[in-house]
Amino acid sequence: MNSLNKLFVALAFAAPATVAGAQDIPKIAFVYISPADDDVGWTHEHERGRLAAVAAYGNRAQIDYFENVAEGDDGLPALREIAEDGYDLIFTTSFGYMGPSLNIAYEYPDIRIEHATGFVRTTNISTYNARFYEGRVSQGIIAGNMTETNKIGYIASFPIPEVIRGINATFLAARSVNPDVEFEIIWVYSWYSPPEEEAAARQLAANGADILIQHTDTPEAMKVAEELGIYAFGQASDMSAYGPNASLSASINHWGPYYVSRIGAFLDGNWESADTWGGLSAEMLEIGPFSDNIPESVQDQASDAIIRIRSGRLHPFTGPIRRQDGSGWLAAGETAADSDLLTMGFFVEGITGVIP
Repeated sequence: MNSLNKLFVALAFAAPATVAGAQDIPKIAFVYISPADDDVGWTHEHERGRLAAVAAYGNRAQIDYFENVAEGDDGLPALREIAEDGYDLIFTTSFGYMGPSLNIAYEYPDIRIEHATGFVRTTNISTYNARFYEGRVSQGIIAGNMTETNKIGYIASFPIPEVIRGINATFLAARSVNPDVEFEIIWVYSWYSPPEEEAAARQLAANGADILIQHTDTPEAMKVAEELGIYAFGQASDMSAYGPNASLSASINHWGPYYVSRIGAFLDGNWESADTWGGLSAEMLEIGPFSDNIPESVQDQASDAIIRIRSGRLHPFTGPIRRQDGSGWLAAGETAADSDLLTMGFFVEGITGVIP
């Protein structure tokens, strides 16, 4: 199915918050890479945020979604169709929409675009992201303490700074409590691919990993962990329903407050291009409940790290830290600048995997 056909399918299944008799209210669109009715994962959390905006502004705006829209050049026809249909504000909710978002911004200068996880802004494009790496610290602490094989499996999507940051943050936290821990990383080159995520999870487990961590969208790794009697963490959502025995915790994206704020600014005529990068302290990120399988002392250790990150007393990237090749990066007590984190393209010392 091509992108344009996907657009029409998405529109058929969208849940527009249209006010009866109000023909001139602003139209706002959310563009998703996967189904809106997923009960966990990346798109699920964006849809949960959209519904918060509908609840706040459903009588002032028509707030629709379009699902299964391709990333990259393949998604441009779908975005152009949305623009032609009169949408005034478009949220493009995945990194791969950056190119199409720029095209639409130039072609339709009166349209406002909010691009999730992007880094290119214009007068009519804003960018927003969450500091997902902050949520990896508690996972690393828990995994480093609980692994019996000292092997952690990591299912990675694409070799971009966002994903590399998460791997490094998790590894550093795990090594801080267990100097013998090792990571094996499998790249699946997809955010949303159930078969490939399942295959990667099974391969990592077969290679000795007894805890799985992911930067992908589906609960397949959690299902595999439950089946095999090992542990896993939810990504973007609480995935414990798919692994009640396997789930240790989750890093949960929380977009609702941002969407309510930005749509409110747009409706009030106060929208301006901006860059937002919030984490635990901004409540753009939440940590899911800890499993009862985690020893109390480990829960306390992980909770303390969360509290200190939230208060600004702990930065996940605090030196001394060396690069994978042994060269220096951060001196003792030095913390990484946002510019370094946003462009991160290297693994830290101790990780044996390769960035493609």
